[in-house]
Amino acid sequence: MSRTARLHADGLMRCPWPGEDPLYLAYHDNEWGVPEPDDRALYEKLILDGFQAGLSWITILRKRDNFRNAFDDFEPEKIARYNARKIHALMNDAGIVRNRAKIEGAVASAKAYLKIMEQGPGFSRLLWDFVDGKPKVNSFKTIASVPASTPLSVKISKELSQRGFKFVGPTIVYAFMQATGMVNDHLVTCFCHETCGNQHRSPRLKVK
Repeated sequence: MSRTARLHADGLMRCPWPGEDPLYLAYHDNEWGVPEPDDRALYEKLILDGFQAGLSWITILRKRDNFRNAFDDFEPEKIARYNARKIHALMNDAGIVRNRAKIEGAVASAKAYLKIMEQGPGFSRLLWDFVDGKPKVNSFKTIASVPASTPLSVKISKELSQRGFKFVGPTIVYAFMQATGMVNDHLVTCFCHETCGNQHRSPRLKVK
């Protein structure tokens, strides 16, 4: 894979990591790095990043709709009540990543999320306060320059762990920060570097 931004047939320069995969390109162009303010959407992304551990993100992205169906559209209020029977059903669902520790981690994280929402300050507020409410814009020219974790992701990881979240190591947290726009890690030559901070995420229809 190229380490620098690459020119695509549509005339746009992009980060090299999505390659030519249409699903990955759409994610890169419209989601990755776009600031996410919604509490529930942030919970969903954190859980999916936890499921990604040891796998590639495109694997999770291809299964995202299956995950949303299996996990009640990532409604923390529902996930927090999952019992052994539900966890057993999820372990038999071939449409998702069947890892018991990660499934049980999603339940524990849902309970931690609800506590933050009930007692303050709210999940979005908690996270965005770490970057003073606005994206940290980096100026990397090559993929090799982009870190896997940072002192800030270590700090957020410790905070989330102390609050009861699971699968929130510094590397997972940094990938989460990149995806949700807390940091802008599009390469400076990628067209999204200039535009993603001004984009607004479109609300999606809930899974029925």
